[in-house]
Amino acid sequence: MTETLHLPEQPWRNPRPAPQLGDVRPHILELPAVRWLLAWWPALLWASVIFCMSTDTFSSEHTGSIIEPILRWIYPATTAEQFAFIHHLIRKAAHFTEYFIFALLLFRGVHCGRTGWRWSWGLLALFVAAVYSALDEIHQAFVASRTASPYDSLLDSVGAFAAMVFLFLWFGRQRRGTAGASP
Repeated sequence: MTETLHLPEQPWRNPRPAPQLGDVRPHILELPAVRWLLAWWPALLWASVIFCMSTDTFSSEHTGSIIEPILRWIYPATTAEQFAFIHHLIRKAAHFTEYFIFALLLFRGVHCGRTGWRWSWGLLALFVAAVYSALDEIHQAFVASRTASPYDSLLDSVGAFAAMVFLFLWFGRQRRGTAGASP
């Protein structure tokens, strides 16, 4: 004899079954917070790298102790004056490059998966990079082994501007390529 178990009615329970992970997963990426995080995490990570590079660890004295042995291994006849000049160039190229990359990542965040180029997106990315550059120099003013320089901030902003010019040309080339491909 088979006996069925009869549970009492529970009106507070939802009669619909709980969704399975496979049903929910595609919708997670549609959430605004998740889309925002996916678009902006590289720029936020790079901003923290820039902040770390503004500390004592990456001061001129410390980077010189790393670059000098490498340079002397490549070219042993380097004089102190030549090394100082090359070290200066490497540090300024690092300023330009880190903000070039930062501006590209900022544009990626502003762009947020949309297509094409918009001046407002490029100008916003450039503005954020320039402001962060100024704040970075203010931060360096409070680090004993670093010096704040408006010229470094200008160089950072030039790197960000170069990135926006690169993106403008890149998207313009893509637009011309797709326009020429259609019949």
